Amino acid sequence: MRGFLLVSGLAFLFCTLSCNQGKELQTKQIFRYNEASGISTLDPAYARVQGDIWAVKQLYTTLIELDSELLPRALLAKSWEIDSTGTLYSFHLRSDVSFTKSICFNSIDSTRTVVAQDVVYSLERLRNKELATPGSWVLNNVNEIWASSDSLVHISLKEVFPPFLSMLSMAYCSIIPQEAVEFYKNDFSVNPIGSGPFYLKKWLWNEKLVMRRNPNYFERDEKGIQLPYIEAIAIQFLPDRQSAFLELLKGEIDFLSGLDVSYIDELLDQNGELNPKYENRFILSSGAYLNTEYLGFSLDSVAYEGNHPLLDPRIRKAINFGFDRKEMLKYLRKNVGIAATAGLIPPSLKGSLEPTEGYHFDPLKTQELLVEAGFPKGEGLPVFQLHTSANYLDLCEYIQSSLAKQGIKVQVDLMPAASLREGMANSKLEFFRASWIADYPDAQNYLSLLYSKNHSPNGPNYTHYYSPAFDILYERANRITDQDERFKLYKKMDSMVLDGAPMVLLYYDKVMRFYDKKWKGLEPDALNTLDLKRVYSKENFTTTP
Repeated sequence: MRGFLLVSGLAFLFCTLSCNQGKELQTKQIFRYNEASGISTLDPAYARVQGDIWAVKQLYTTLIELDSELLPRALLAKSWEIDSTGTLYSFHLRSDVSFTKSICFNSIDSTRTVVAQDVVYSLERLRNKELATPGSWVLNNVNEIWASSDSLVHISLKEVFPPFLSMLSMAYCSIIPQEAVEFYKNDFSVNPIGSGPFYLKKWLWNEKLVMRRNPNYFERDEKGIQLPYIEAIAIQFLPDRQSAFLELLKGEIDFLSGLDVSYIDELLDQNGELNPKYENRFILSSGAYLNTEYLGFSLDSVAYEGNHPLLDPRIRKAINFGFDRKEMLKYLRKNVGIAATAGLIPPSLKGSLEPTEGYHFDPLKTQELLVEAGFPKGEGLPVFQLHTSANYLDLCEYIQSSLAKQGIKVQVDLMPAASLREGMANSKLEFFRASWIADYPDAQNYLSLLYSKNHSPNGPNYTHYYSPAFDILYERANRITDQDERFKLYKKMDSMVLDGAPMVLLYYDKVMRFYDKKWKGLEPDALNTLDLKRVYSKENFTTTP
């Protein structure tokens, strides 16, 4: 049932948290934020969009998690080993982790310890072809998963794949109890049972979702204080982002993530810094974001007829040289982001390698390419249809205006976000706006966008780019454990993509978080993870963490 979930409609009862050093941590704190896109599921195997992932991360645990530098660290697994072949991973589990109370464990107050068989069940369920989970690809390289005891689980890979450990931190790989899935059946997605820092208390569909602190959560901070610090999380679902911004100003929510055209001019100054009038109320926390925004060309699109000019790489390159990315960011995004002039892979993932030389604004080069392709000054070119959703309309109109000065005519087609995604997946759109937010912190994740076996709708290669030479390097890099050697191959592939120009790279994004100054512990990482275990406000604590 997707309406009023969970039994109690009582107001919050606030509690005292105690630590193993005899200290008390008094809190009456509820952390509140808005999720404009709503939440569609709390079943981690189906959590593919940010709103679902953020909620799922509060309710479940994974074998490992990533620290602020995006390096693996222990969570449910207290330690692990990788054998000399690089294909066998063995995880030693903690013995003090339990699932939250549920009637699925025989009575309403029952729970049980998390064991290795739960890991096996959860991961096997994720890759069960009958369930068709969107996260099944994470385990495509897995050969076998088994438990040799309650505290030891093993995963063998078909081939060496160095990013695999980081992938196990994804929400898809959350550990769930088999009893809950069998008890709730199709309603498990709205009756989640996990071992995370919070548990679901109430869900009013499309109105509010409330999570309460898990009193039996196993983690403690450096002072021995049990996590999480806060008592509850309250998520509301206002689809209008300007309304959410007004809620922040009124103090009705505590946190806002990302930028929107409806409030960017009010919240930021021209340099992308917090508007001085809000400096006494809010904090702006920002950093690198593994999100690359781009325009894609469907290279075998059913929208094309005959020898369409966009199938000519010279035309695609002319478009790439035809507008000023830095100016676009300055005037439309307050310099939030980095102009994408260094290839598909974001600079933060390039390691020690020099950036790949990408495209910059060069109208003379645009004209040279148009002449080479047989369309001097754009004469004879059809009008290209550029499809976008409302949030990126201003960027697309800027590009439209800039290209028009070069003789390249573009018509911007505004579409609902769902229709845009469907059109991209099924190659119905000749030219479209898209983005790629990394699932895990490795350059390979970005290059997977161009691997031929990942052609949509069965993978993220929406452009249907195909290069046998690229595929060979991609597969070779996946088998190399030496990071420097992998990066050299990554750079070669990045250069090949730029030469083929299947996309127009726009900018490398930044994480932007705005929140009330009373809150601590909300610093972002490059995956824009929302980790609320260590969030607190000094106002209601007798002991500061």
